[in-house]
Amino acid sequence: MNAPVQFADPAQPRHDWTRDEVEALFALPFTELVFQAAQVHRRWFDPTELQLSQLLSVKTGGCAENCGYCSQSSSFDTGLKATRLMDPDAVIEAARAAKAGGAQRFCMGAAWRDLKDRDMPKVAAMISGVKALGLETCATLGMLTADQAGTLREAGLDYYNHNLDTSPEYYGSVVTTRTYQDRLDTLSHVRASGMSTCCGGIVGMGESRTDRAGLLHQLAILPEHPDSLPVNALVPVGGTPLGDQIKAQGELDGIEFVRTIAVARLVCPKSMVRLSAGREGMSRELQALCFLAGANSIFVGGKLLTTPLPGMDDDQLMLADLGMKPMTMAAQG
Repeated sequence: MNAPVQFADPAQPRHDWTRDEVEALFALPFTELVFQAAQVHRRWFDPTELQLSQLLSVKTGGCAENCGYCSQSSSFDTGLKATRLMDPDAVIEAARAAKAGGAQRFCMGAAWRDLKDRDMPKVAAMISGVKALGLETCATLGMLTADQAGTLREAGLDYYNHNLDTSPEYYGSVVTTRTYQDRLDTLSHVRASGMSTCCGGIVGMGESRTDRAGLLHQLAILPEHPDSLPVNALVPVGGTPLGDQIKAQGELDGIEFVRTIAVARLVCPKSMVRLSAGREGMSRELQALCFLAGANSIFVGGKLLTTPLPGMDDDQLMLADLGMKPMTMAAQG
């Protein structure tokens, strides 16, 4: 039997994790791993609360990146029609509806390789308008310069999302149009601007457990842990290289997905661990295990960019059956 992995104070954030330590967490007996993660979760959060987030695609399709999982890449024929950047008033109205439906956090995503300065006025107007509604704001717009990060912060953006996707070793099997360092540089600009970082990855892309440990190790040794850490389960999209590959070989086992959530909670104890893409294909029981293992945020609203999510009625029923409730604004910081 594997002995429990013990640290001086497992609830305190560390930035000196080794790859071997993270891999050892993954190797723990499942119940021991989830137990340790649940203890750490309770140190920083109310385990009965979830933050409810909603994500709107403000510019869909036509992206110059070749991320092998993405329906929005111009490199692949997925049948998705590209659209122009939405008008700020339409985005603000969507945010108002999201808030009325129970969302506490509103995220705006654009299918760009990088943010162009010519689009900044419209993006800034969206952000300031959504912020004025009393919602927490987040955006994912591709790579940023330091000046652009500062402008977004001035507009009222709370979080900027820029995922690492996977381990450095597996990264080249996922995307070749930007480097791992490009992603780290954007995160550095976001931190320097004073915004909070939203950074995680995608699992179930054909990577090994070692790669999943490698992703979480990279997040754990950042100068500051991600304030928001989304864990996405790949939704296989036909026409994308990884989507076709995973449809042929099978999706990631649910227990292994929960292990990833638990290790994320242990190595980044104060992060908001977000159960993100892929919930539509998860049973309520699997989602409950994720919450037990430390996930404390979900995306709601029936859609995550271009992939499906459960409807709000289904989510409200699930939370009621689990005795869970939306997170208070104070707990969100």
